[in-house]
Amino acid sequence: MTRHSAAFRTALFLPTTLALAIFMTGCSDNTTSNSNASAAADIDPNVLADTQELVINNGAEPESLDPHKVSGVPESNIDRQMFEGLTSTDADGKTIPGMATEWESEDNKVWTFKLRDANWSNGDPVTAQDFVYSMRRLVDPNTASPYSSYLVDAKVAGADQIVEGAAGIETLGVEAIDDKTLQVTLTDAVPYFPDMMIHTSVKPVHQGTVEEFGDKWTDPANIVVNGPYKVSKWQINDELVLSRNPEYYDNANTTLETITILPIPSSVTDVARYQAGEVDVTANEIPTEQFGSLQADHGEELRVSPLLCTYYYEFNTVKPPFDDPKVRRALALALDRDTIVDKVMSQGQTAAYQLTPPATNGDVENTPEWSTWSQEERIAEAKKLLNEAGYDENNPLSFELLYNTNDNHKKVAIAATSLWEQALGFVDVTLTNKEWKTYLDTRRNGNYQLARAGWCGDYNEPSSFLSIVKSGNSNNHGKYSSANFDNLIAQTIKPGVTDAQRSDLYQQAEVQLDNDMPLINIYHYVSPRLVKPYVIGFSENDPLDNWQGKDISIAKH
Repeated sequence: MTRHSAAFRTALFLPTTLALAIFMTGCSDNTTSNSNASAAADIDPNVLADTQELVINNGAEPESLDPHKVSGVPESNIDRQMFEGLTSTDADGKTIPGMATEWESEDNKVWTFKLRDANWSNGDPVTAQDFVYSMRRLVDPNTASPYSSYLVDAKVAGADQIVEGAAGIETLGVEAIDDKTLQVTLTDAVPYFPDMMIHTSVKPVHQGTVEEFGDKWTDPANIVVNGPYKVSKWQINDELVLSRNPEYYDNANTTLETITILPIPSSVTDVARYQAGEVDVTANEIPTEQFGSLQADHGEELRVSPLLCTYYYEFNTVKPPFDDPKVRRALALALDRDTIVDKVMSQGQTAAYQLTPPATNGDVENTPEWSTWSQEERIAEAKKLLNEAGYDENNPLSFELLYNTNDNHKKVAIAATSLWEQALGFVDVTLTNKEWKTYLDTRRNGNYQLARAGWCGDYNEPSSFLSIVKSGNSNNHGKYSSANFDNLIAQTIKPGVTDAQRSDLYQQAEVQLDNDMPLINIYHYVSPRLVKPYVIGFSENDPLDNWQGKDISIAKH
């Protein structure tokens, strides 16, 4: 029997220096209720400010606070403070106990989670039935969750049939053995299943509140949470304020009283408000033209951290002109990623030739032959492919590029358009900018030709990236479909597959994506953000960037 109380996969990243690290100790790694105790508990109270409030920019107005209705990073940043799943992450991104204090499996197919004694913010106990209800709600077609495929990818028994509308939600392979014991049955062995349980989509919601208030259950007056903070104020397009939840099981070790979350989409405005003292932590996008001066002026306040995210353009593969793989490949070949990375971004990003960031656990690194060609060779092949597809000076390739409101996204889109036009000559690109929620709806409804996109790992394993382009995945907005690709991903969790064999299968999957080119992988992210020196415990070591307000404190300043 194998028993896991913390992650069994940990990537190694560059060490970090924190100005006030002397006041902190590392997270313990055990199965007791103290194993997830806040790092804030280890800080000398004499260094703390009288007012414990953090102001952080989140980059966008959230489309919802309902964990089962969202898919974006801005929403996950908020929900992570309010809801705690079976597992959580520490300051280094390692999987640690959350609502579950321990978990075990004999075959990586039937997982048993033991829950801690914890309450919802209204005083109700958190039970295994809460997780049964919430996981069923996630896959229920009536919920219409953009992450409905998550439990399908996790191989939870019955999830695929439920998502397709062919079975009832009660057939999902989740069962409350008793109030504090949850059993999840999978169809295949998934050794990283507990790591998957850190994600927003599998956090629990309070059944009684959801059923009483319907779509209004997340309103500040109604919401019930099981995490360290609860929304107390929400002014659309202005601010969202989170306040301490006194019912949280580790409230005694939490220091911040309030977290004010701002939805500033402009990185220039974000930095200006930081410099004016109105923001303590910026979003992790710094204006490219200010990066050098901010490094010089703010020193260690400008932190550039590893980040498991890929920036790409997503083709709508079922609509002209990108239903033709030759056209997709031509644009991918002609785009000079090095210029975008070195001249447009210039913050440490690296050119991407695969969807999975090479730093992801699993040792996946694909180097397609064309990536070693000169730019002239790439352009020549791109023109040849477009000619074969029927495009030339007399019949130029015209399409629309969709992106969401953001200074850096605009710069990349303008640069990409210019690079394509210079390289190919007979390309006409129309740029379309939409605010976050409208952009998400447009992509989900397939009303685009080419769209800016980015994907950050839901957990640190290649499947977190590659699953999003499987046939029928709820995040596969471009409708790419490849039987060979799907088969390769399916083989990764077959009985007896070794880690080395799994890595090879992921590598083959990346080769298939390169052959079909449903995406133009552009760069692998870093996370540059400004953090005030009095902010203690804002980790820069977590490649998933799952910052936790309960681990943060404000020093006297």
